[in-house]
Amino acid sequence: MPSIFSSLRLEGTHDFLECGESPSGRELLFLIDGFGADVLEHYGQFAPTLASLRKTHTIQTSFPSTTSTSLATLTTGVMPGAHGMMGYTVRVPRSSGRVLNSLKWDERVDPEIWQPIPTLFQRGTAAGITVSHVAAKRYEDTGFTRAVFRGAHYRGANITSDLVGETLAALQKSPSFVYLYVNDLDAAGHSDGVGSEKWIAALSSIDAMVAQLMEKLPKAVRIWVTADHGMINVGEKVIMGQENSLLDGIETVAGEPRMRHLYLPQNSDLGSRADLIAAWEETLGEKVKMFTRESAIEAGLFGVDVSLDAAERIGDIIAIAQGNLVLLDPERADKEGAMVGHHGGDTAIESSVPLLAKTI
Repeated sequence: MPSIFSSLRLEGTHDFLECGESPSGRELLFLIDGFGADVLEHYGQFAPTLASLRKTHTIQTSFPSTTSTSLATLTTGVMPGAHGMMGYTVRVPRSSGRVLNSLKWDERVDPEIWQPIPTLFQRGTAAGITVSHVAAKRYEDTGFTRAVFRGAHYRGANITSDLVGETLAALQKSPSFVYLYVNDLDAAGHSDGVGSEKWIAALSSIDAMVAQLMEKLPKAVRIWVTADHGMINVGEKVIMGQENSLLDGIETVAGEPRMRHLYLPQNSDLGSRADLIAAWEETLGEKVKMFTRESAIEAGLFGVDVSLDAAERIGDIIAIAQGNLVLLDPERADKEGAMVGHHGGDTAIESSVPLLAKTI
């Protein structure tokens, strides 16, 4: 997004991707939730329009490979250690163990304090660029939208024809930037799995939407297509704390099945963390990758710079499932275990997304 806004001459942005100057001053970024970099290679026959677009880059998402973190990185242009959106769910510091679901939010958490970095939407609007956000109406007033998408004019639409119509209306002026979002592919992947009939139907429907857009977009508009993460289908399921000692010494579980934030009691020491990691590795071996909060920061997992606020939100221990393993929270095992498709981990499939482009 910094590169595209740079093409619109937004001061203070850098053209990392060598987009060049915007052909008409009108740019459309279409984000397909769950559209991993491997999708067209394996299922391109079901998405001929998408497959016809020019592949400009394969992009590695920020970690964890989950919607809230990736989209915050996209719209701010900084890594999670700076914007503070550290995962799907995290423990709220000094809250007696309360867990924040970043997509559903919590009215007790101020979105602009939790995510303090000005968005590129805000910066673009302040510079006179018409910035619009086209997505389902249900997302308009959420805490997540206020945290990550603030600054754009929200154009809510629930069906394809309306999404296309709102996008076209938003591109009338120059300079303009439109962010268009759909989550049908991600939803189908979670419920039925990548490659399932429902997932392929969602992919085909989105492809038809892209075709419709390309027929109706004004000349010289540039359309970009990307995603927030890829997705794998579940292989092995482990319910933490059931027929194993994985929850011994752990006070709060957050994250998601492919990447867990694990929080210990406040008085725990580094020795407790080392013992816990050793116990996990003895149980799961190479099926899991383990970090302490400190070693995760040192390894640059969340970017080079990690603010104090962001650091406090990271689990005392981070467990990243490898292969096709999922780590289920016993309190949510039924719901989490029913999902076929998952993301959040550090595999190439989960963390690689395409960047496709075409100038109309």
